[in-house]
Amino acid sequence: EAPNTSKSPLVDQGDKSNITVADDKVHIRWIDGTTSRFHSFWLRDHCHCPDCYHPVTKQRLVNTFKIPRHIKPKSVALTSTGLEVIWDNDNHTSHYNYSWLQRHSYDPIVANFLKPEGDAKVTWDNSIASRLPEVSFKDVMGSEKGLAAWLNNIHVYGFSYVSDVPVTTEATEALARRITFIRETHYGGFWDFTSDLGHGDTAYTDLALGAHTDTTYFTDPVGLQMLHLLHHDGEGGDSLLVDGFHCAKVLKEKHPQSYKTLSEIRVPSHSAGDATTHIIPSPRRNTILNHDPDTHDLIQVRFNNDDRSTLDHLDARQVEAFYDALFDWNKVLTDEKHMLWTKYQPGRALIFDNWRCLHGRSGFTGKRRMCGAYTNWDDYRSRWRILNSSAEQLAEEL
Repeated sequence: EAPNTSKSPLVDQGDKSNITVADDKVHIRWIDGTTSRFHSFWLRDHCHCPDCYHPVTKQRLVNTFKIPRHIKPKSVALTSTGLEVIWDNDNHTSHYNYSWLQRHSYDPIVANFLKPEGDAKVTWDNSIASRLPEVSFKDVMGSEKGLAAWLNNIHVYGFSYVSDVPVTTEATEALARRITFIRETHYGGFWDFTSDLGHGDTAYTDLALGAHTDTTYFTDPVGLQMLHLLHHDGEGGDSLLVDGFHCAKVLKEKHPQSYKTLSEIRVPSHSAGDATTHIIPSPRRNTILNHDPDTHDLIQVRFNNDDRSTLDHLDARQVEAFYDALFDWNKVLTDEKHMLWTKYQPGRALIFDNWRCLHGRSGFTGKRRMCGAYTNWDDYRSRWRILNSSAEQLAEEL
C-alpha cells in the first residue's frame, strides 16, 4: 500500500466518533470537520490488498459480481495509516490510506481531483522567441532527468527544441524513440522526405502551409510531431508555430459566441490524396475546440481547414454561425503577434504537441530534405507522467 504522504494528520485517530457506520455507508470525519461517506459496497470493491488488487499489474483481482450487494462492515477502525474494515460476510480485512480516501472522496468531493496534472501550462505569443524551451541531445539521450526535462517542456509550452542533434536519420529516429515507439500511419513510420509529392499531401510540396494541426481526419489525432531539417540548398521554408491554447483564450475573450460555436459545431474531415487511402474519423465529425467533460478545460485543438470535408449537416442558421466563428478564429491565428517564426536548422530538432500547437511553414525553393515522426498522445503522456511524478502520486490516482 502507498504511504500516507500528508504533512499533517488527516484524521484524529484517537477520537472514535470520527468513524461511524450508518445507512450502508462508512462515515469518516476529517480533521477539518468535513465528513466523507463511502458506500460499503464501493469500499469492498476498491480494496487494494494483494488478494484483491495485483501489486504488479495494478489490476483488480476481486470479483465485483461475487460481492454481496448489501455487504456490511463487521468492524471499522482508524489506524495510524488509514481506515481498517473487516467485512461481515467472510471476515476479509481491507485497509484504505487516509490520503487515498480523501483523494477519491465522492460524497462530498474533498480533494480537487479536477486539478490539472503536473506543472501549470504556460501559453505564449511570439515574445517567447527570446526564451525558447530547449534541451540538448546529449542530456535527453544520456539521462532520465534530461528526458524528463524535455517532456516537461512539451507539457508546459506545447513544444521544445533539441540542440546538437547529429544530422542523420539514425540519430533523429533514436531521439524520437527515446520517448516511445513511433506511430505508423499511411505516411509510414519514421519519415525521410523531400518535396516530391511522394504522398498526395501539400506537406510533400514546396508550397506555404498555414497554421494547422495534423491528422484531424484520424479518430485519435497524433499526439506529438517531430521535424528535423537535414539539408536545404534554397531559400524559405521557415517554421511557423502558433499556440492554439493561447489563441483559443484570445478568441474566448474577444468573441465568446465564436468560441462557443467552434466548441459545439462538429466538422467533418478526410485524407484521400493517395489512391490507396480514404480516411475519415469515427465519429465522422468533430469540433475544432475540444474540452474535458469534467473540468471543461480546453484539451485539444483539431483544425486543418484544408482537410475539411463538405459541410452538409448544418441548418441555415448554423452555416452563418460557423463561418462567422471560422473567420474570427482565422483572424486570431494569423495575428502576427501570435505567430512564432523560426528557421529550421540542421542539428536542431523541433517537437510539438499536435493537440495544442498549430504549425506551418513558408514556401521555399531548392532541394529540402526533412525527417521526423509521429508519437501517440497516450504513450507520450504515460512517459511524461512516469518521469515527472512520484510512484506514490501515481498510485493514489488509481
